Order: sequence, then C-alpha cells, then structure tokens
Amino acid sequence: MAMFPIASNVEGDMAIMVVMVDDEGTMDEVAKACAYHSVGRRVAPRPDKILRVRRSSTGEVYPRDMRLKEAGLLPTECVDLIFSDA
Repeated sequence: MAMFPIASNVEGDMAIMVVMVDDEGTMDEVAKACAYHSVGRRVAPRPDKILRVRRSSTGEVYPRDMRLKEAGLLPTECVDLIFSDA
C-alpha cells in the first residue's frame, strides 16, 4: 500500500482537487475518495448514478474493479469522475 496523488475533476464541479489515494484501491474506491471532496459540497448527489473514473488525457473509462496501480497514471495526473448509469 502506497499513497498516490491524483488530480480529480468531478463532473459538475468547478474545482480540480489533488487527492491522496491508495494505489492498491479499486477505481470504485478511487471514485469514492475523490467524490468525498465534491459530491454533497459543490456537486449535488446523484444516487441513481455510479461514479466512474475516466483518464482525462485519453477518455478511457477504467473498469470499476481495476486497481489504481494497474492504470498507468502518473503522480498528479488528472482523472475525470463522471456520473454513469448502473
């Protein structure tokens, strides 16, 4: 387990946050950690949707069970969190 900094851009948020996440965490866990700083604060909750992690530079949406360390992201690289249907 190592803490890894990523920049997080949550859909509908005006701010990009740098969030420390566990590199062993799944993309669902990354989404949860990043959403904590935006959803319910500057972004309205959308309980009928799932937050998915998308690489900003390529538009690739990661599998929900993929581990962060498998994604090939660089420290402080930006990811988008997008609301998706279940």
